[in-house]
Amino acid sequence: MPIFVLIVLLFLGGIGYLAQINPDRIVFFLARDQSFDLSVTTLVLFSAAAGGLLVLFAVGLREARSFLVNWKEGRRQRKTTKVAALYDDAVNASLSLRDRDAVGLFQKILALDPHHVGALLRLGNLYRQDKKVLDAIRFHKAARSVAEENIEVLFALAQDMEASERNEEAAQYLKEIIALDRHNLTAQAHLRDLFVQSKDWEAAHAVQEQIVKLPLPDAVHAAEQARLLGLKYEVGQACVSDPDRARRYFKEAVKIDKMFLPPYIGMAEVSIRQGKTERAARLLTRGYDITRRLTLLQRLEDLYIEIGTPDRMLQFYRRALAQRPDDLALKFYLGKFYYHLEMIDESYTILSEVSFEVDTFPDLYKIVGNIHLRRGDLAAAVDAFKKGLKINKKILVMYSCAACDDHTTQWSGRCGRCGRWDSYHATPTFTPRADRAVSTPY
Repeated sequence: MPIFVLIVLLFLGGIGYLAQINPDRIVFFLARDQSFDLSVTTLVLFSAAAGGLLVLFAVGLREARSFLVNWKEGRRQRKTTKVAALYDDAVNASLSLRDRDAVGLFQKILALDPHHVGALLRLGNLYRQDKKVLDAIRFHKAARSVAEENIEVLFALAQDMEASERNEEAAQYLKEIIALDRHNLTAQAHLRDLFVQSKDWEAAHAVQEQIVKLPLPDAVHAAEQARLLGLKYEVGQACVSDPDRARRYFKEAVKIDKMFLPPYIGMAEVSIRQGKTERAARLLTRGYDITRRLTLLQRLEDLYIEIGTPDRMLQFYRRALAQRPDDLALKFYLGKFYYHLEMIDESYTILSEVSFEVDTFPDLYKIVGNIHLRRGDLAAAVDAFKKGLKINKKILVMYSCAACDDHTTQWSGRCGRCGRWDSYHATPTFTPRADRAVSTPY
């Protein structure tokens, strides 16, 4: 302040000095026909005053603008703080399953900020959980209009479309996510599952091929590779009318995993459709030699019976038993085949060997019981049936799913209950006698 006063005094002193040495007056024109007679000193003072006023106006305008900006920023910050507090409360309410409270809080947030992406997203999710899918879509589309490339919003829209059975639109949103993030396993897996549901096997296979190329943990990669095998089998099955193409998919699956059973059966069925039964028999035999899966034995039996050469199946069983004489599963299947061919004595002889080795085996005792009935030995038949628990003259091969324990008499490459591929096994359940050590690798 003293410096400012000193400057003013010096300025006034300078003006007074100039007034003494400049007594002359000048004519100052405001317009062509309007003028004033002023002293030089008055003109200088007037100019200085005008300049000062302009400076004061500029400073005042700047201060007013700064005040307005600060006021708006403070208001915005207070609004942001309030919205953040409401959002925290709404999320906590949602996590606590107080959905009604959460909906009310999210609506308050949107009243304050209609473009709040988090509130739009979560409110839409709550409406979808409450089966109000159209409301969910409305809020999620509003969120997308604010954040067009938000992956969480796109995924929510895909779920909305799936919930409303609009799977094609759901797939489109998932494709948009993958275009933004090609390593997004969740989106790719969900897209694959949509194609599987609609049995669009080729599309599902194409997506799965991309999934297995992702950098995945070993356990996850193994599971996804198993799905790829299943989808290759399904594509092959879907195009059996084009044998070469179907066979190519089956061979690709076998090349990846020689222990995967379905493509062996698929290739055999393609050959049978072409009338190439010898090739089919070779494929089934080779598949059994590699996998040791009993399902292939049943398929091979059916094929040889269909073409009228059951003796070749008997030769196969005898060769296999010569190589593995202690294989109870092979003995059971040979005994069952003998029974099917009405070779009662041979069936009884070999099944008696199996019966001596095991404690409980219902299917075995059903066949033995039926043999005793054929021989007229009712007492022995009743005893066998009691061990087998069920009296049924029709001997069926049962397939059980190793994943969900589903049971069926019709083999399928994919479990009808849990959807796993290559999970059905035609495996006799042997319970060895306590006094005998029996190795049954099946």
